[in-house]
Amino acid sequence: MQNKGFTLHDALFIGFCATLLVALKGMLRLKLGLTGHSMFLMTFFYLICYGAVGKKGAITVCGVLAGLMAMMLSVGKGGPFIVLKFALPAAAMDLCLLVLPTVLALRWRCIILALVGTVAWASKGTIEDVLVGLSFEVVLLQLGKSLVFGSFFAILAALLVPPVLQRLRSHDLLDREEL
Repeated sequence: MQNKGFTLHDALFIGFCATLLVALKGMLRLKLGLTGHSMFLMTFFYLICYGAVGKKGAITVCGVLAGLMAMMLSVGKGGPFIVLKFALPAAAMDLCLLVLPTVLALRWRCIILALVGTVAWASKGTIEDVLVGLSFEVVLLQLGKSLVFGSFFAILAALLVPPVLQRLRSHDLLDREEL
């Protein structure tokens, strides 16, 4: 009989990824002036969570948990909307996993998930720009800039995930054999 829910090990790993994401984001507070640099940490920890837990909904749970912690600890700006900033890319990645074939190599799955998460992240910014009342041209320019730079940082993070998961497996820290 196969258990379809999260085990204690899974829940601890999801909580670890969410906590470390918020802690690093809060500690570093990088004001680089580069659009999309926040996608690096977000993508990295969501994909590590996916690789370690491997169950549907794990990325979304990690994203919502990270958003709630960020809101409670006042990491970032946006108040209650900070939950959306973390949860929207995570939910998009989980939805993509429903249609993404598992025959692809882990590296390609990570890159595709990173790009899907970037599109969700950039669309949140686009909706904010439209609600503020920016002109159509400026909204499109901001969307393009967010997609290009966000994708760059997300793909960098996605390329780091397979070696980290391999290292975790070699030290017997992962229960899953297939990736």
